[in-house]
Amino acid sequence: MKFLRPTRYSVLNIQDLPVLRGDAKMLAHVWTNLLSNAIKYSRKSFRPEIEIGCNTSTFEHTFYVKDNGVGFEMQYYHKLFSVFQRLHTAEEFEGTGIGLALIYRIITKHDGRVWAESEVNKGATFYFSLPI
Repeated sequence: MKFLRPTRYSVLNIQDLPVLRGDAKMLAHVWTNLLSNAIKYSRKSFRPEIEIGCNTSTFEHTFYVKDNGVGFEMQYYHKLFSVFQRLHTAEEFEGTGIGLALIYRIITKHDGRVWAESEVNKGATFYFSLPI
């Protein structure tokens, strides 16, 4: 899997994260896809910023990857985690359209949830939660 490198002007803020329990290779795939997407969709920003963090409640850890990239229109949210559904053209941003669908399947197999929030030209935040 191709992992995009942040530009030399990127800001990457990583909070302390708890240890995950589950299939290590599959969860690594989730992180790789989320981080690659954050880098890809924010690289055209004047000063790309990516934040990685976690909020913990009594029953679950909620991880997030936030960027200040192009974002997407929430009216198309229902397409986001479907196979081969892209919200941007291949000419704008490379990709196959399967990354978020795979993330969805991996997280639900771990009894978790996945969702996103976004605003066009203000970035996106992708979340996934896993039981403690």
